Amino acid sequence: MDYRVIKENDLFLLTDPAGNINEKHQYGLGLYMKDTRFLSKFRLKINNADPVLLSSSAEENLLATILLTNPHMEKEGELVLWRESIEIERKRFIYGGVFYEKIKLKSYFPKKIAFTLSIQADVDFNDMFIVRGFQTGNVGKRMRQIKGESSLTYTYKGADDIKRATRIRWDKKASYVDEQGEVTFSFELNHQEEEEITLMVEPKMGEDTNEDVLSAGEAFNLLSQSYKEWEKSSTKVTTDHPTMQRLITRGLNDLRVLLTDVGFGVFPVAGLPWFGVPFGRDSLIAALQMLAFNPEVAKGTLRTMAAYQGTANDPWRDEQPGKIMHEIRYGELANTNQIPFTPYYGTIDATPLFLILLTEYVKWTGDLKFVQEMQMTIDGALTWINEYGDQDGDLFLEYHQESSKGIANQGWKDSGDSVVHRSGEYAKTPIALVEVQGYVYQAKMGIASLYDKLNKTNEANNLREEAKQLRKKFNEAFWMDDVSFYAIALDEHKHQVGTVTSNPGHVLLAEMMDEEKLNKVAERLISESMFSGYGIRTMAEGEAGYNPMSYHDGSIWPHDNSLIVLGLSKANKQTEANKIIKGLVDAAGHFEYDRLPELFCGYSNNLGKPVEYPVACSPQAWAAGTPLAFVQAILRLFPDSTAGIIQINPLLIDDMNEISVENLVIGSGKLSLTVKKEESETIIYVKENTTKYELLSQCKVRAHVG
Repeated sequence: MDYRVIKENDLFLLTDPAGNINEKHQYGLGLYMKDTRFLSKFRLKINNADPVLLSSSAEENLLATILLTNPHMEKEGELVLWRESIEIERKRFIYGGVFYEKIKLKSYFPKKIAFTLSIQADVDFNDMFIVRGFQTGNVGKRMRQIKGESSLTYTYKGADDIKRATRIRWDKKASYVDEQGEVTFSFELNHQEEEEITLMVEPKMGEDTNEDVLSAGEAFNLLSQSYKEWEKSSTKVTTDHPTMQRLITRGLNDLRVLLTDVGFGVFPVAGLPWFGVPFGRDSLIAALQMLAFNPEVAKGTLRTMAAYQGTANDPWRDEQPGKIMHEIRYGELANTNQIPFTPYYGTIDATPLFLILLTEYVKWTGDLKFVQEMQMTIDGALTWINEYGDQDGDLFLEYHQESSKGIANQGWKDSGDSVVHRSGEYAKTPIALVEVQGYVYQAKMGIASLYDKLNKTNEANNLREEAKQLRKKFNEAFWMDDVSFYAIALDEHKHQVGTVTSNPGHVLLAEMMDEEKLNKVAERLISESMFSGYGIRTMAEGEAGYNPMSYHDGSIWPHDNSLIVLGLSKANKQTEANKIIKGLVDAAGHFEYDRLPELFCGYSNNLGKPVEYPVACSPQAWAAGTPLAFVQAILRLFPDSTAGIIQINPLLIDDMNEISVENLVIGSGKLSLTVKKEESETIIYVKENTTKYELLSQCKVRAHVG
């Protein structure tokens, strides 16, 4: 990555690899909270010169470490500072709404040496949409700076009448403080002597007058403790496959970074740097991927989405009663209604995905009381699906943008060129996407199964009948005999959009394909035109819209692959699933920190390594959740607490001979087991099972020994 990003709750810092925030940088570097930039400049200088970068690491999710040194310095032929004399270590983290930076300086010059270190800072308080160049608008104005003995505060009054401020504090006496934002410190160090400064940057909103801030040591201890608690509360997975192990560990740690709580429980925001806010589709899918590891995250996600469920007909926000939101923003432009993200509802799939996550959460936990808590949200979502989402009554969920500043394509492939006919013409709305019909079928069947347990027999039977009708019509309308595959969509005239894409792969999870069609879909997904060797492309090579460098028309998205893999696993197509898993595991080893990015280019693995997509977000929630979904798929683990059973039929990938899971939460108990390849057999050794549920497996199941 050409940037470094750290985050905790709703505050994140985006810098260059040296740790600096440079003005007018193409990535919009800064310190952000609530979609506002609270630092637009933050540069470190030694003797008023840029240090030399030695190393820059964000491998530890909670802490970034940057190592620098000084360039050679002479003035009028006289030595000022010999090159590489001073080691500069920057360590930074975020906790409690404060950005902390500890700067340690150590001298390796043989004699005492004097030098200065300075920080140059500034704040523009720009809305994120302005920073990214998506929007201009009426904004507030910068107010005065306040210079204290060891602090500097910038103030702003927004067009939304919200006061914003940034306070920078330091714990060493400064030799010079410029009100415009330069703070200089003087040092004299002997050989191998070191000294440290701590900087604290506090974004403030409203009438926040709190002066108390935790010390850096206290804050870091609490942050570290929260990571330990996260690790302790999550399922532990160990395997003898080194790359897969690193990928699982990285994914789980990245998801911890992306957790946020806006008042209804923790949930994963979509990704960094630009999507650190609640996203309907992204947050729901990431929580779904995490169910085997931490089902409480699903609960927080569902409560958050329920809190913002649509209540009115509002074309400006593409809102309708019962609809689950797409995205919410908190900046000045949103607060003054200059953009519709307050929240914005232009997504066709978040509503059925909400119902799917709720169903799967209950299957894992048996928490039927939560269904009752969510009953009004369920009712609203089902009404929206049947009435607002299907306004022409053809049983298909369709989207059409109404907001002038909304999103045109409202499925997960939301770029303007993603739904394209074989002729190269873009499909026109209303559009019915293939995967969305699968989501609706899965949602209705899932809620029906919950209603069975709640003695809502009539409601359950009605939902199953609706799902049955949808399944029949879906297979008639979307299946393309000439290519033995499903169309990506139906356009405004109900004509098939016949381009071959990855979208139908999501329908595998819904279990609404007949066996013959399922076999053909599975075969096509891993064909040479679709499978690059590193993953399934979003669009088949050779299609009119195919472009391996595109965002959605030939690139590879890990989360897209993960949903397909889960569907293949559920459909007893584990050989195909494992081929895809292996491809993405191989790809991950080529990315920084073994981290799967949001997406990468769709070129064949014949090139020797995956080709990065230039502006992919990293970490991204549903990319981080992908290896967690792989674990579930490898184990072929599908519990159903409502039926009191746990289906598990593992098939390990190549070069993996053993995988263990500990403290897997199912129902009111826990399951711990180890799966081993032993000669030609796969054997499950059960270490602990306090779930009281029966394990159903085609593999041998034995008690754990030792």
